[in-house]
Amino acid sequence: MPHNFDPNQNYHSFIDNNTEPLVFVHGVGLDHKMWDSQVNSLNNYSTITYDLLGHGKTPYNKKEVTLNDFSDQLDYLLKFLKIDKINLIGFSLGSLIALDFASKFQHKLKSLTVIGTTYKRTVEQRALVIERFEQAKLNKPISKQALKRWFTDEYLNNHPKIYDQFIKILTKDDDDHLNFLKAYKLFTYHQDNIDMIKNIKTKTLIMTGSGDTSSTTQMSKSLSNDLINSNFVEINNGKHLCSIECADDVNINLKNFINN
Repeated sequence: MPHNFDPNQNYHSFIDNNTEPLVFVHGVGLDHKMWDSQVNSLNNYSTITYDLLGHGKTPYNKKEVTLNDFSDQLDYLLKFLKIDKINLIGFSLGSLIALDFASKFQHKLKSLTVIGTTYKRTVEQRALVIERFEQAKLNKPISKQALKRWFTDEYLNNHPKIYDQFIKILTKDDDDHLNFLKAYKLFTYHQDNIDMIKNIKTKTLIMTGSGDTSSTTQMSKSLSNDLINSNFVEINNGKHLCSIECADDVNINLKNFINN
């Protein structure tokens, strides 16, 4: 157990409706609030949202962070809440965490969902991520162009409050920026463990927006081919944050998957 971990400092929200909880893991630089559309829609279920180490209200003071740190964080949180089995949902970096957690704690999972995940990046795709990581080190103000990888132009134009919300979340002070870079570095240089993936037997749903240029539909299809008990769904007209822009489609697919 990491010495800096204190369950009482691990910011989380637990809505207990006496069902096996849906546990949501957010992406790099974000926080638990990215899942508001899912929590509000899936209100017949117990839900857990939380801030990853070094994100939102959850502190982190180690020099580097690993997937193992994030998986341990989730494991400790479940032990703290005395929860034995969950439906796990991850987005982007959260998907990598969810897959890592599944490889180690399959007995704690009823189901697994990954949204907007990366898998088997090409050399060119990795180079683009490294370029964005190097730009992130400069901590310049977030541009609207950056958010266009996450949302369609039409959605940003019609939802200015969402634009303002994400600019606020992604604008970091010095301490938050250092923690953001630790997680972003992990995401940038992550190498897929394909043997680990092929050993995950948990029932899995894979969703990706049709217009996601970073975590492409081809990546998700490839992941689905390697996971022995999975199903891939393409979210039409969505980009990276289809869970927000196309929340109704994502929520319907998630609800149907959890119920089956």
